[in-house]
Amino acid sequence: MPRPRARCADVAIRHIFPNMTTTIERPPAGVVSPQYRALSIGLVALVMLVAFEAMAVSTAMPVVARDLGGMDLYNLAFSATLAASVIATVLGGRWSDVRGPLQPIAVGVAGFVAGLLVAGFAPNMEVFVAGRFVQGLGAGLIQVSLYVLVARVYPGAMHPKVFALFSAAWVVPSMVGPAIAGFVVENIDWRWIFIGVSLIVVPSALLLWRGTAGREVANIIAEPAPGLGRKLVWATLTAVSAALIQYGSALKLPGLPLLVAGVVLLAVALPKLLLPGSLRAAPGLPTAPVLRGLAFGSLTAAEVLIPLMLINERGLTATGAGVVLTIGALGWSTGSWIKGRGTISHITAIRGGAAMIAIGIALVTLVLVDSLPIAIAYVAMAIAGLGIGALHPTVSVLVLEMSKEGEEGQNSAAVGVGESVFTVVAVAISGALFTATGENYAIGLAFTAALAVVAFLLAPRFAQSRATGTLEGAAS
Repeated sequence: MPRPRARCADVAIRHIFPNMTTTIERPPAGVVSPQYRALSIGLVALVMLVAFEAMAVSTAMPVVARDLGGMDLYNLAFSATLAASVIATVLGGRWSDVRGPLQPIAVGVAGFVAGLLVAGFAPNMEVFVAGRFVQGLGAGLIQVSLYVLVARVYPGAMHPKVFALFSAAWVVPSMVGPAIAGFVVENIDWRWIFIGVSLIVVPSALLLWRGTAGREVANIIAEPAPGLGRKLVWATLTAVSAALIQYGSALKLPGLPLLVAGVVLLAVALPKLLLPGSLRAAPGLPTAPVLRGLAFGSLTAAEVLIPLMLINERGLTATGAGVVLTIGALGWSTGSWIKGRGTISHITAIRGGAAMIAIGIALVTLVLVDSLPIAIAYVAMAIAGLGIGALHPTVSVLVLEMSKEGEEGQNSAAVGVGESVFTVVAVAISGALFTATGENYAIGLAFTAALAVVAFLLAPRFAQSRATGTLEGAAS
């Protein structure tokens, strides 16, 4: 059999220059190449299942609350998960840094499954809410620990592609989750939404475990994390403050004391969980939690108002309004795929992404003009989706690259907490403005677009800083 040409050339060079060593460069392996396939599939499956449960429960909740006789606890079923995830994100981030990501992932999977089963077999709404809280703990541990696992296992050049897969894993459930949940609720039993997911989580986790076999994912720091107990206290207070803001804004005037109390408590607790200098957008890594919180929060708050606007002002059906959001989800997946291919720079993805979110929200507001075609809404959400799809995974990639070894978890946790809290505040304020102005969609959406503009202005402080401890040349 003839030898490959590359091998022949290598032999010839060694014969002529016996003291010279040659190295033939090979392209980096792909995220689904044989050496990473099991791990990548396991990662995506876990993210997708967490995302599916988050999307599906919104569809099932009205039936759940009615069946269990707990409409008065309806909102608490959502807030409990949010509060638990904030606490678990802080714990999981530092735990991953100290002991490696596999322990918190294992505990997170166990907690998530336990919460699903408690919710699925709940005899009343109180037990259901408790199950949702346990789910939030498990999901928070899983998500932040997976970020650390990516940092430990995949080469840096592969991170954009891995996070693009994560984005796709969230987008697909947002497209099909509500429809599947609706079918299960109408034709089987809402309990199977929770029980069914619990049956799939364990095989996904085992596949991930198989993918980590033989890889170095052990702890970087041997000593216990200093101040972790205090951080968990601040995380709990932050979660409580977010719930107070959410409830206070929903109750209109009677909820004003709750809203004020939540804002004051948040102002005290949140800085303890973010990176030093985050709230003043200090150059470099500290800007990340605020930047992504503003971008993600602006689009999420807008998506709360957009379906209502399309239904009430332009006469679309709920299905038609849902299609508009589905197009935004497809845009997100596409934006992540484009960034994962490495065809655009980091600063373009972040600053351009924030600009596209603002433009998309501004464009969709034009639907309020009856003479303009409804097709504007589809184009607008595609633009906004492309923007968040490019921005979101890019921030994750840069946070890992800018973090010192052993600090990936706590820094990713800070970004996760910032994203969650800023989103709650954005939804609360935009909703309050909408209500206070007599259900003026333009005012509510203008506020959400302004948040994206602020993210656009902050982007260079994050991606182009050359100060000590930041990513040199991140804009390239």
